[in-house]
Amino acid sequence: MPYGDYIIYVDESGDHTLTAIDRDYPVFVLDFCIFRKEHYANVVAPQVQAFKFAHFGHDIVVLHEHEIRKQKPPFVFLKSRTKREDFMGGLSRLIQNAQFTIVAAAIHKDQLARRYAAPANPYEMALTFCMERAHAFLRGCGQHGLTTHIVVERRGKREDDELELAFRRIRDGANYVGEMPDFEIVFADKKTNSAGLQLADLTARPIGRYVLDRGQPNRAWDIIEPKLRRSPTGAVAGWGLKIFP
Repeated sequence: MPYGDYIIYVDESGDHTLTAIDRDYPVFVLDFCIFRKEHYANVVAPQVQAFKFAHFGHDIVVLHEHEIRKQKPPFVFLKSRTKREDFMGGLSRLIQNAQFTIVAAAIHKDQLARRYAAPANPYEMALTFCMERAHAFLRGCGQHGLTTHIVVERRGKREDDELELAFRRIRDGANYVGEMPDFEIVFADKKTNSAGLQLADLTARPIGRYVLDRGQPNRAWDIIEPKLRRSPTGAVAGWGLKIFP
């Protein structure tokens, strides 16, 4: 099967287990960032590199939302207000200017555990929701019959094996839209310096914060929201962001 024009980078926010739910963040978010390959290769990836050169002098650093937010190495310099404002302003513009479409799913783990006697795995549920919507988006872009790779970060052999099994089960028909043979999964090492994976990492948690408290000011969400897939009438709910239950 020939390769398509798009590639999908995936990251998550929150823990997908139901055994110990964090009261401060009782949500699991799966974030699909869908890029047109030509734009990604010629614009997005070079701009991410240029941003790193400007702030670090090299492009080896990996942009991780958690380390940036906690100001951990190599982001200790963000303790300086002036440097933090410069860095965060540039990062916001980088994300804002990058052209990509987001399809995300958010699972309220506490509600899921209360409502169902035997709840499904939040990761598998979110993966199903995202694959269904990404599949519909790509069909709308004329990608039927073309292979689209879904790139995820490795988490460990057991977790990766479980994810691949779930992915293939969903792809082969365990969903509401039928078989999705055009999808292939790719596992990337945690040390992989991928601009796409880093942008997925940077956009996942703001979605979770929005879902948990929509009334709270959320500058990151304001940048991300326009990138969410929409219905023909402009609706995001159920199209670019599936919230369950």
